[in-house]
Amino acid sequence: MEDLISQFTFFSDQACYDKAFDPSAIEDLMNLFEVEAYKSWAAIELEQQNEVQQAEIEMKQAEDYLDSVMESAMDEFRRFEEEMERTSKKEMEELVETAERARKIGKLMDKAASVASKRYIEAAMNSATASMKSAWKGISSNRVHPS
Repeated sequence: MEDLISQFTFFSDQACYDKAFDPSAIEDLMNLFEVEAYKSWAAIELEQQNEVQQAEIEMKQAEDYLDSVMESAMDEFRRFEEEMERTSKKEMEELVETAERARKIGKLMDKAASVASKRYIEAAMNSATASMKSAWKGISSNRVHPS
């Protein structure tokens, strides 16, 4: 391109000072400028296409990496979720077992309280019966209790 510019400068100087200068020489030079411009444009376009392709490749690599990282994170989340599910299920079973034992102990305590209450009532009845018998004996023998 610099070579063409120097030729153009030479021809333009020649056109200004030489009256016999042929203008078709500049026209040929202008055609060469146009061809050179198209070549430059094609080279830049090719470079741009290469950069776009490289960017697309890098974008694909980044997407693949992101997909890989997301898949790993989801796998870890699933494992965590399964572990939490197992742990909560185990804790729930332990709580159910504890509640069942407490219910059984409560039933046994209820039965024991009922038995103790019945025995207390029987003992109270026996005591009252004995007191009444003693009182009837005292009345029938005409004895008075010293208290």
